[in-house]
Amino acid sequence: MEEKVRYTDEELEEFRVLIEAKLAKARDEYAGLVSVVSNQGNDVTDTSPTFKNMEEGATTLSKESNGQMAQRTLDFIHHLEAALVRINNKTYGICRATGKLIPKARLLRVPHATLTVEAKEKLAKK
Repeated sequence: MEEKVRYTDEELEEFRVLIEAKLAKARDEYAGLVSVVSNQGNDVTDTSPTFKNMEEGATTLSKESNGQMAQRTLDFIHHLEAALVRINNKTYGICRATGKLIPKARLLRVPHATLTVEAKEKLAKK
């Protein structure tokens, strides 16, 4: 039996639907995180200086954490958008290191994957 070199148009469409759903969810999450990070209001109502300083410190830490989560979400969005480009080019699911087809089970779990597990492990060892 001949080894499959690319996914069929029907399979690519299945991946497109999956990726577009994940992309919509990620964009919603990103918008929410940006909204929280960009909120400049100080919600501290206690006038005690010690409490206010502690609360402001916690607020700053929370904004930093949300900012990091927003950046990771934005990176994820970019990876998903790149996967859609690969689908349009009919190169989706082809390992960029080996040229072999990435297993469908892996792409269903990590739809923006560009490497087989084996290729990723080899790169991690270098």
